[in-house]
Amino acid sequence: MNQTYLTLNTGYKMPQFGIGVYMVAPSDTKKNLLDAFSLGYRHIDTAHAYQNEREVGQAVTESGISRDEIFVTSKLWPSDYADSNAIDKMLNRLDLDYIDLVLLHQEIGDYKAGWKNLEKAVRDGKVRSIGLSNFESERLEEILDMATIQPAALQVECHPYFQQVDLRERISKVGTIIESWYPLGHGDSGLLNEPIFTKLAKKYHKTNAQIILRWHIQVGNAVFPKTTNPEHMKENIDIFDFELSPDEMTKIQKLDSGKRYFNMTLEEREKNLGAWRPAD
Repeated sequence: MNQTYLTLNTGYKMPQFGIGVYMVAPSDTKKNLLDAFSLGYRHIDTAHAYQNEREVGQAVTESGISRDEIFVTSKLWPSDYADSNAIDKMLNRLDLDYIDLVLLHQEIGDYKAGWKNLEKAVRDGKVRSIGLSNFESERLEEILDMATIQPAALQVECHPYFQQVDLRERISKVGTIIESWYPLGHGDSGLLNEPIFTKLAKKYHKTNAQIILRWHIQVGNAVFPKTTNPEHMKENIDIFDFELSPDEMTKIQKLDSGKRYFNMTLEEREKNLGAWRPAD
């Protein structure tokens, strides 16, 4: 398996393909990640809100793999933003000396203070790169305009039905890369069974899902599909032995319809998410 890497605007290299642990129970997280490491995964996407950072850190430590080979991403919840000790608390939960990438999880709360605290964490050597998650409103430009360290990554919903072309243009000037959640369209059978994916799967002797994941790689997205099934885990990462042609990429591009699977408005996020605080 020849993993591909993206060079961030900070100069650090990030494995382009990883595994997410959203909604993975803490009791299952460590084993899940150790299985992933054995298959070649080297990028983990977690968050304070996922409540499994401790187990992520345990897996990294117990893997026997050199720390500099494993890329750890986590996210601060809005209730963490104004807390000048939030990164230290995250480091303690992960039990790591540094974090490769930390994102602001939502574009609500005191996100300006949150960004300043992330920049300080970089200057203090606690975090190597910083970025954003779910920033798609004009608040994205607010961060870009105030930043002394530009976002290295922006994590958003992205898949062939919603390819984020406009958003990609908005962040291109500062070299921010797109990280995709819902990379398979939340498992939507309509997307997975699009004729183009069925045709290409047959041609390349892959599954429809593998074709979509390969599309993400060639577009330049970072991607980390979540699974606790070892067979699916093995299948997901088995996408580095073929390449879609420019014509095939163009045909997939035509599927872009602006269809989202997560449709909570900014106002709804502020109302429903702003008051919740994940446990330390």
